[in-house]
Amino acid sequence: MASSLTGQNWRSYSRQDHRTWTHLYDRLVGLLADRAAPEFLSGLDALDLHSGGIPDFDVLSDALQALTGWRVVGVDGLVPDAEFFALLADRKFPAGTFIRAPDQIDYIQEPDVFHDVFGHVPMLTDPVFANYMQAYGEGGLRSLRHSALKNLAALYWYTVEFGLIDTPDGLRIYGAGIVSSPAESVFSLESVSPNRIRFDLERVMRTDYRIDDFQQTYFVIDSYEDLFRATVDTDFAPLYALMQDRFIHTPDSVCATDQIIQRGTQAYARQRRAESRS
Repeated sequence: MASSLTGQNWRSYSRQDHRTWTHLYDRLVGLLADRAAPEFLSGLDALDLHSGGIPDFDVLSDALQALTGWRVVGVDGLVPDAEFFALLADRKFPAGTFIRAPDQIDYIQEPDVFHDVFGHVPMLTDPVFANYMQAYGEGGLRSLRHSALKNLAALYWYTVEFGLIDTPDGLRIYGAGIVSSPAESVFSLESVSPNRIRFDLERVMRTDYRIDDFQQTYFVIDSYEDLFRATVDTDFAPLYALMQDRFIHTPDSVCATDQIIQRGTQAYARQRRAESRS
């Protein structure tokens, strides 16, 4: 199978491409100041992602490698599972190189360079989270012997893409899918609609998720160390055998064993109606 690695060709970006990056960055950075996790904000500062439009991956990678040993590699579109896991296991983060058109500012279906770099790369400056990402890649390679890619994808979705962390200052965002979206950055923390549930590995991996709308459940970790330890200290093989590549929880379900931080009013109302009919 041919590799998805293409390089970036930074000089090919137009002035409009760089203006789009700057516009996206400027409208988010103020919004995230009291909503994003401190580690994300520190990563933005450490990597200087606002110095001149779309970052040059070579320059960015040199700065990132000096901090945690990771590099950013350009890819053409979505990466096959085996290659994706192998890249993460080798501390290489695959980032799309195209940037959305001006008429796609608010929504783009396929991740572009802004989502991948602004959303994901700052967290890779945190040593513990960087280790979690590598462990996820190594675990992904082992998972290929089982039929559980959906369950493993849910873990990535609800942590790397849409994760929240409990801090002394309240809930904060670390997931790339949230921090790269102005609307979901507000929704995830301030809306009464979604459930916010304490992270539990098996619960997360058995929960379906939305790809076409805001999430109706966000899982909240206490620390990146807890997330890392839950990944490296767990024998996933029995979980895979139990789950069999299936979900048993809907995106908005609430279980009796959940540690609820905040129950979404819509999901709660639906559950109460269902209980009243049973």
